[in-house]
Amino acid sequence: MKASVLIADDDTVLSQMLAEYLSAEGYETSLAEDGAKALEVLNSAPIDLVVLDIMMPNLDGIETLRQIRASFQLPVIMLTARGDDLDRILGLELGADDYVSKPCNPRELLARIKAVLRRTNQKPDDTAPVSVGEVLLDPRSREVRVKGILVALTQTEFDLLHLLLRTPGEVVSKNTISMEVLGKPLSQWDRSIDVHISNLRKKIGSGADNTDNRIRTLRGAGYMYIAPGSSSNQNRL
Repeated sequence: MKASVLIADDDTVLSQMLAEYLSAEGYETSLAEDGAKALEVLNSAPIDLVVLDIMMPNLDGIETLRQIRASFQLPVIMLTARGDDLDRILGLELGADDYVSKPCNPRELLARIKAVLRRTNQKPDDTAPVSVGEVLLDPRSREVRVKGILVALTQTEFDLLHLLLRTPGEVVSKNTISMEVLGKPLSQWDRSIDVHISNLRKKIGSGADNTDNRIRTLRGAGYMYIAPGSSSNQNRL
């Protein structure tokens, strides 16, 4: 069965067009014309993914995203005005998984939805828990614990951390992250990965010595997860 998608946008013509396109592809769709209605739908029906416009009356997309993240772990794709970088970055900082610029191409949105939802279906080789120092990640339950304490991550943050933890001490390029985590080629001006990395650093905290980030930036190369001690301390459970 295909996933259920909630489209929250006050542009009823666009919403209806997107809903019809996704329905033709086998998805179940629900519509909400503002943030308040979107939250009502989320609290009353099972939804797998939200497509959320930033500019809406009554309760805008940014505040709606804040409230979604306070109660739900489901993925969110933001609809943003083309070139509106500030709102786009703010949405990512608040936990959006991806964004699509308006006017929205239904085929592009479908591709982004497929990419985000595909990441929930782990490959058999990726289901083993990974432990690096104080961080334990379990793909089967999609839980992350730091020093035994459960840390709430968005789907994109979880997948990004999983990718880095699988190769501690090795550089992972931005292009690899973009393709494997975001499901799209790296764009020259896209800051999505930087924002997701920043969010992840804040949530998992610093290393055991409280001086360094667990995730190191290597300018022009990518990112590296820093494992404490020698390679003997890095293990797959």
